[in-house]
Amino acid sequence: MPFSVTQVLLGINGILVIGYFALIAVVMSYAALTVEFSQSVRSDEAVVAALETQYLNKVAEVSTTNFTALGYTKPSAVAYVQAKSGTALR
Repeated sequence: MPFSVTQVLLGINGILVIGYFALIAVVMSYAALTVEFSQSVRSDEAVVAALETQYLNKVAEVSTTNFTALGYTKPSAVAYVQAKSGTALR
């Protein structure tokens, strides 16, 4: 018998140790990517919140503007133009 049971068991043990270290590396990289993704989502939410605040401020500014004081007058007549459908299903 060219191989002894001890050598086979040592070989299997070595393979299991290498697999264990590989699994630890995969789990650690997954955790790092998850943390990085959650931080990017949080920063994107902050950017969206800032843009939403700017939008709401502009809407409030337009809503509270007195256009007659700025020299604008109300239109004397309103007319609507019939338009063709912009879709492919006509």
